[in-house]
Amino acid sequence: MGLFDKIAARFNVSETKLKVFRNLYWAVVGKVVTLLGSLLVGIMVARYLGPEQYGLMNYVISYVALFQVLASFGLDNIEIREESKASDKRDVIIGTAFTLKCIFALVAMAVVVITALLFEADVFTKTMICMYSLSMLLNSFGVIRNHFTSLVWNEYVVKTEISRTIIGALIKVILLMLHAPLVWFIVATLFDVLLLASGYCVAYTKKIDKISLWRFDKEWAIYLIKQSFPLLLSGAAVIIYQRIDQIMIGNMIDKASVGQFSVASKFVEILIFIPTIMSQTITPILVRIREKSQEEYERKAQLFMNVTVWVCLLMAIFVSVFSFWLIRYTFGSDYLLAVPVLQIMAFKIVGMALSNTAGQMIIIEKMQKYAFIRNLLGCIVCVLLNLWLIPIYGIVGSAIVTIITTMFVGCFANVLIRPYHRYLILQLRTLFFGWKDLLHVRKLFL
Repeated sequence: MGLFDKIAARFNVSETKLKVFRNLYWAVVGKVVTLLGSLLVGIMVARYLGPEQYGLMNYVISYVALFQVLASFGLDNIEIREESKASDKRDVIIGTAFTLKCIFALVAMAVVVITALLFEADVFTKTMICMYSLSMLLNSFGVIRNHFTSLVWNEYVVKTEISRTIIGALIKVILLMLHAPLVWFIVATLFDVLLLASGYCVAYTKKIDKISLWRFDKEWAIYLIKQSFPLLLSGAAVIIYQRIDQIMIGNMIDKASVGQFSVASKFVEILIFIPTIMSQTITPILVRIREKSQEEYERKAQLFMNVTVWVCLLMAIFVSVFSFWLIRYTFGSDYLLAVPVLQIMAFKIVGMALSNTAGQMIIIEKMQKYAFIRNLLGCIVCVLLNLWLIPIYGIVGSAIVTIITTMFVGCFANVLIRPYHRYLILQLRTLFFGWKDLLHVRKLFL
């Protein structure tokens, strides 16, 4: 008898609740192991490469990430939603989503190569960007992860991600021992994506069914594209305002400054897993609750937002206070310029929590066609403020822009969109009164 079966027998927990707790447990374990593994290896690599080369490595990754949204085409959340509602259409939905993602990934790769050749002066940077663009095609296998998420069954994909983290870390440690040049670390990062795609395929084949059963359906393709297109526009704006800072810093200051900014971002990435994991775990449950009771759905959605945002706020305060020690005793004194950046950027998690929780409600309620408006406005705000503040305050200015943009997009832009006024009211309730629900997390699963 497994651990969760023993808990169920001991406390008379229902199968539904047990499934949720099991999923949350594996989601948290997987994300913690992956993020901590990435952080530890990142620390070693950053110390070895130094701010300039480490900054160039992150510049390459961020450049490709700007175009990743075109490859995913906003399909992920739509796929999860549709599979949660129509599990009998599994092979058609997955097969169609996978085919679409491969097509869009090839288009995105072409755009990356063309723009890199046209706008990047350094030959090495061009080469690295073109090579790393292959990651977009490999990311198409994320449809498998989406399927497990729709089943509230994260255990097997999490085991895959943990294996990838361990193997990838060992490879990078070996490269450090061999005193390998920068190019091999970028190749190793690309190999991480290949490992993950392969692991997803193995997990699906063992636990679900044959990949060969996936089928492309023209009608489903048209439906998925129509549903996801607003999310594509929205996602494009999101990626730009979340990644453009490192590109602008690299071009307006230097690659070493990108390295300093990236160090602060590493810690922020760890924080962001909190609202992400909670959203992925709770969303399928909210979908099913809404089909039974709108009143219960409203209550649980507000509770979900309250708990997520206030947990994130407490975490942001902690990280901001201890920023100096976090960076000094991890990445080292060469990266102390990242301290004020981290002190500010830690609060990005609050904006992300507001955005993620309201965003999941928007998708569940099929209101995503308006989302691109606020994200487009956020993108414009981000670029303009970075152009203004980076020359004055450097990377600290970009950190300030990050917080302003995240809060604007996640919450205050809803003032400008009438259909989203309802979500703004929920968010304001959360900001002023949500702390009262911090001790009532268990009500989410009752």
